[in-house]
Amino acid sequence: MATALPTHGARARRAGSPLFDLLAFRRDPLEFLTRIAREHGDVVHFRMGPQHVLLLNHPDLIRDALVTRGDHFHKGRALQRSKRLLGEGLLTSEGEYHRRQRRLAQPAFHRKRVESYGAVMVEYAARNGARWHDGETLDIAHEMMRLTLSIVGKTLFDSDVESEADEIGGALTEMLELFQMLLLPYSEYLEKLPLPANRRFTRSRAKLDAVIYRIINERRASGADRGDLLSMLLLAQDEEGATGGMSDEQLRDEALTIFLAGHETTANALAWTWYLLAQNPEAETKLHAELDAVLEGDRLPTVEDLPRLRYTEMVFAESMRLYPPAWVVGRLAVKDYAVGDSVAEAGTLVLLSQYVMHRDPRFFPDPLRFDPERWTPEAKEARPQYAYFPFGGGARRCIGEGFAWMEGTLLVAAIARRWRMRLAPVHPVVPHPRMTLRPKHGLRMIMEERGRGKG
Repeated sequence: MATALPTHGARARRAGSPLFDLLAFRRDPLEFLTRIAREHGDVVHFRMGPQHVLLLNHPDLIRDALVTRGDHFHKGRALQRSKRLLGEGLLTSEGEYHRRQRRLAQPAFHRKRVESYGAVMVEYAARNGARWHDGETLDIAHEMMRLTLSIVGKTLFDSDVESEADEIGGALTEMLELFQMLLLPYSEYLEKLPLPANRRFTRSRAKLDAVIYRIINERRASGADRGDLLSMLLLAQDEEGATGGMSDEQLRDEALTIFLAGHETTANALAWTWYLLAQNPEAETKLHAELDAVLEGDRLPTVEDLPRLRYTEMVFAESMRLYPPAWVVGRLAVKDYAVGDSVAEAGTLVLLSQYVMHRDPRFFPDPLRFDPERWTPEAKEARPQYAYFPFGGGARRCIGEGFAWMEGTLLVAAIARRWRMRLAPVHPVVPHPRMTLRPKHGLRMIMEERGRGKG
């Protein structure tokens, strides 16, 4: 499958033998994809066992796959297999069904609606920070998971799950780890065996289902319209399709998808942000200076402050560049896909890696350096759009992108006004690419109170 690219001067290359590539990818996918992209160019063809794979590593090619010719693809194997967990939610569904579900959910993510969630986000951040103590060591990755899960429960489902956050988060964590087994060759057969991992997966899913169905049943019984996502889904009628509202099973799939996607990705982005700020005191000083100037009188941030929290947002953006929560997008070609003067046949898996693209020195000079100044309006304008795509793109662009940007910026501001963090000595920091990019061993950090925002 040699591929000439008239605009980029690259040819698709084989990265190695099918078995070697499969083992190398499973051992360290971040290193493997980064290495073959740097060695072989913008289009790399390799095989993982019997599966033909094409890695695209240029903004023009990424835009083409996600936007221009997005109809050539369905979700890749990872998300197809994740239906065992998420059912037919927005993350996994396809075609007209996906378009219908997105229409029903979209109003909950309109700008004015999202802005109304801001006060809850800040309140929960302040409440969370009030539990911390100067000098104590915390796993800040766990703390961010707990915080964002509570926020999603309250803002989108008007349900207080704060007391259950650890249990829900633990079940999600276990399922995401066990999810890797579902990606193994012949996993369709392995999952039917009475293996301990299968039993743990089933137990964890049952825990999550119990929480979700309880919320749905309580809302149905009350009949109340609280203006949140769940109310919109319960009351929505799909006028275009004239097919009525959602069943409880459909509601479960969408609610669980939002619970996972709505807290997991933002929590990871925040955890990496605290790590990067601790490693880059100059950027941390600039952040604190902005917060001290904008939040005079040690007050909490509000949605109205967002236009003046420019550096805070730039810090969050740069964190997602270096450690994108969604580190790779997989698309399965459902029809032949022409790249340059060659064709990837239907059935080829196309990979677009945020982790690789965001660290490409052609678009981000000195790419390993943490530099929030990359996100000034002038710097952004000078780069191709899809050099940076933490939320994907095209028809399947993350529905909660606006929610995530606002939440990330407000939570960084609300926490950093009062706290700075230092990495605990001898703590290993290792990116752990699973469904999202978590820190493998958590992030144990020493809390330091700044003396501001104690009230």
